[in-house]
Formats: sequence, structure tokens, C-alpha cells
Amino acid sequence: MSGTTPSQEIPTILSFAKDLPNICSLAGLFCAVLAIYFAILENFSAAMIGLIWAVFFDWNDGKIARKMKGRTDKQHSFGGQLDPLIDVVNFGICPAIILLSYGEYSPWFVPGAFCIVAAGVLRLSYFNVFGLVEESTYQGLAIDNNGLVLTLFFVLDGLVSSLVFIPLLYIVIMGLAIANVAPIRTPKLEGGWYHVITVYTLVLTVIFGWRLFSNA
Repeated sequence: MSGTTPSQEIPTILSFAKDLPNICSLAGLFCAVLAIYFAILENFSAAMIGLIWAVFFDWNDGKIARKMKGRTDKQHSFGGQLDPLIDVVNFGICPAIILLSYGEYSPWFVPGAFCIVAAGVLRLSYFNVFGLVEESTYQGLAIDNNGLVLTLFFVLDGLVSSLVFIPLLYIVIMGLAIANVAPIRTPKLEGGWYHVITVYTLVLTVIFGWRLFSNA
């Protein structure tokens, strides 16, 4: 009797790495890993470039997936699992390490680091179960906004005293953590916002890139 074996029916893990939306998601993860690496080295301009591009790729993976035709249900489901796992790293763990590094790994910064990671995990778990509150509304602040806000805030780095910047950074991180899990409704940014995010990414890349070269 002919038929397929279980090994033939179940795709390999790496077969999903060839799916273009997943490639885009992994590119964002790579940018976040670079941001973590440079944050540990206290090169925060380079870290911000990595983080903002992590946001950009996060915006593009879903856009690519919606435009692609012929994707299987398994590819769709796999991408749906991959995206929030990467978001935890990109917009939870990465900001936590940035906070810890800027605080020179003082134990006083550990609670803030924990809060931003915990809030991200709780927020994404909630979204995985309940989805959007309405057709285009989230409960809590979408976690990718952590990257948008943090990179914009770091424009102030070097422009204000570190005695002022450090407590403000802690406040921003805690504010983002609270907003991620708060019972508030925030709009899902889509449509024309894609062009805004693209310009935002390029402008911040130029700003932080200029700082890198000017400080070299």
C-alpha cells in the first residue's frame, strides 16, 4: 500500500527559514542582536541604529506576508509563532540590556530591566490569546512602540547631563512597561504609517550614524 510516511508529512524546521516573511523577521532579530552587542560595548549610537532597523523589519514581515500568494496554513501559523518570540527579544530583552548597560549594571537597574521584559511577555501572551480588541485596536501599547520611543529618546543622549539622562531613561523604560500592559486601547498603525516608519528609520539612522562618525 502506497502512502507518505510521517517524516514526509512534517516539514523540517529550516524549511520555514526560506519563507520570505520569516527571513524578514530574522533580519530584524539580527539587528536586535547587533543592538544588544553594541549596548554591551556602550556604543549606544550603534545600538540605536540596530534597534530602529529591528522595528523596520518588524513592520515589513507582516506586510510581505499579506502580499504573498500561495503561502500554506503551516507557513502562516509558523510565522504567527515566530513573530512574537522575536518581538520579545527585539523590544523586551534588547531595551532591558540597554538600560542595564547604561546603568553600568548596577543592581538598581535590574527591576526596570525585569519590568520591561515581563511586560513584553505578558502583552504578547495576551495578544496571542485575545488578538485585537476591535478590528484595528490593541489593548495596551504594541510592543514595537518600545523601539520607536526608545530610539527617539536616545537622541537626547549627550545633549543633556548623564545625571539627568539616566533617571529619565529609567522612567521611560518603566513608562513603556506600564503602557504595554495597561488596560488602554491603542490604534494599530497601518496604511500610510508604513511610509512614516520608513522615513523615521532613515532619519534616525542618519542622526546616530553621524554621531558614530563624529565621535570616531
